[in-house]
Amino acid sequence: YSVWALPSPDASDRLRSLASALRSEFGGPAIDVPHVSICSDLRLPHAEAVEPCRSRVAGVEHGGSFYQCVYLLVDHTPELFGVIDHCCGPFECKRTTPYMPHLSLLYGDLTDEEKEKAKEKVKALDPSILDLSFEVAALALYKTDTEDKTLESWEQI
Repeated sequence: YSVWALPSPDASDRLRSLASALRSEFGGPAIDVPHVSICSDLRLPHAEAVEPCRSRVAGVEHGGSFYQCVYLLVDHTPELFGVIDHCCGPFECKRTTPYMPHLSLLYGDLTDEEKEKAKEKVKALDPSILDLSFEVAALALYKTDTEDKTLESWEQI
């Protein structure tokens, strides 16, 4: 399972549109639910409610994995880390790398050149994306099988 911070409806619509435009040019599965991963690999029957917090986009980046192909880097705010500590502390979240809050716009196995092109496309499609600040409207618990690169088995619990 994974716990995701879900942006407000207005921000979600904007982010979903941006991700869809990238996917139409570069491929990859549809990211229907824009989210900031709070923690993953949880062994839980349910999620606990937490106070909403604000998040702010800090940059457009790309990574080296399928699930961090092209993403918006999210500021490391005390509010966000409070949510992370609240959710992950009791459940011993397994992390192989330090936590980096991000909101994926494109999943895929692209070359570095394609990723750079996709980053530039983000800025062209939404020039003010780096000014986006949004309230986390909810946290959601999802069953996520990271071996399923189609995302078809992913489901909200």
